[in-house]
Amino acid sequence: MKTLVKTNFHTHCTFCDGKNTAEEMVQSAIERNFDILGFSSHSMYPFASSWHVSVGRHGEYCTTIRDLAQKYKDVISVLCGFEADYIEGLCAPDKSAYKEFAPDFLIGSVHYVTAKTGFFEADNTLLSVRKGIETHFGGDVRKAVQRYFQLEREMLKNCSFDILRHPDLIRKQNTGTDNLFSEDEDWYRQEVLETVEAIADAHVCVEINTGGMARGYMRTPFPSPFFLEQLHKHNVPVTINSDSHAKNTIDYWFEDAKEYARNAGYTELAYFTKDGMKMQSI
Repeated sequence: MKTLVKTNFHTHCTFCDGKNTAEEMVQSAIERNFDILGFSSHSMYPFASSWHVSVGRHGEYCTTIRDLAQKYKDVISVLCGFEADYIEGLCAPDKSAYKEFAPDFLIGSVHYVTAKTGFFEADNTLLSVRKGIETHFGGDVRKAVQRYFQLEREMLKNCSFDILRHPDLIRKQNTGTDNLFSEDEDWYRQEVLETVEAIADAHVCVEINTGGMARGYMRTPFPSPFFLEQLHKHNVPVTINSDSHAKNTIDYWFEDAKEYARNAGYTELAYFTKDGMKMQSI
């Protein structure tokens, strides 16, 4: 049986909110027999929060990753990318916005759910998300979740990027006994279906993200089995990413993730090189 090209394109380091340096992440990837490692530090260029690459350090970040690519070129391919946030009117995961840095790939991301009165962060704690929904959406959970997916569809329609990260991040709030909403309700499934159509129209790859599991707040990857099955029906390519923030989780649950993809109907996985997206059988 042919050995799969082992890849991860969602890797964080100390340039944003990662725990290890970029070189430590590369060395860990080599130890775990990776063929390709893509860095994707958080960015909301030309702005930044405490967990994004500082505005003035984007060039330094790119130089560091490319120096590592040269240093370790005989044992691993290292790519430089960004996990770029979408905030309407403020920042976008668009190749024109990052042109000066010439990234090898871009990941599109919605973390902030905006309203007329402000925003809440979907990747925060359940308590924080509930407070944000109360403050900015009058406590209407359905309206807030629909707004999350609306923003994702806007990003898909208006921006140019390669990979859609954890497309149902809002599910993070449904992993305890006090769930935010039911994923079985018709209105939620309709949001998923409309978003899948937008993904297919945008011709992007979607990640099977194991990072929430590695950090202990998810029991299954993003996206959900239902979401992933719909992506397969629409011929959307997927890749397995760890969303790793520490050197010991770069390939967390990867073998199981292949079976997760097969259960949804997939027989191939996507991966990226400097020449673009390629496919391999699983």
